[in-house]
Amino acid sequence: MVRDVRSAWTWCGTLLLTGALAGGLSGCGPGVPSAPGGPSSSPSAPAVPSATTQPATPTAEPRPTEVLVEVVVTGGFAGVRNQLVVHYDGSWTSTSGTKPPRTGRQTPAEAAELRAALEDPAFALVPERPTGSPIPDGFQYRLTHRGRLVVADDGERPPALQRVFAALPGGGPPTDR
Repeated sequence: MVRDVRSAWTWCGTLLLTGALAGGLSGCGPGVPSAPGGPSSSPSAPAVPSATTQPATPTAEPRPTEVLVEVVVTGGFAGVRNQLVVHYDGSWTSTSGTKPPRTGRQTPAEAAELRAALEDPAFALVPERPTGSPIPDGFQYRLTHRGRLVVADDGERPPALQRVFAALPGGGPPTDR
């Protein structure tokens, strides 16, 4: 009899270990779920959520090399197409036509000011498209931040957008040719 009990406990321990290694729980008693996806040994056993049912936890802070904001400027009398990309760490790259790209890094205070301008609740209220009439031979600005695209032109700009433009490297979007 002792041998049978010892064998039963050994078998139960083996099942428990095997089930745990397979990513689920396997048990030999009431209230312990059986193999993953199988019925539990007790109707009152708590459900064990699987990893696939858990929501993904977003990272609290973006990586320093992630793009914070991208500004593309087009138009003007000469027909420019310039791009400015600023990363969360303040590093930036500006391209203008066929010129070699320019790079730089904002000071920590400048990078913080740009992030604050982009995270300002007033900026979230800036219309995604210009509301006024376009200015002939004016510039169009396509600003992308966290998947949101805001298109503006040389006409009226809300103060929250002006704040973002003022915080960009170089004092504003790249309009030179």
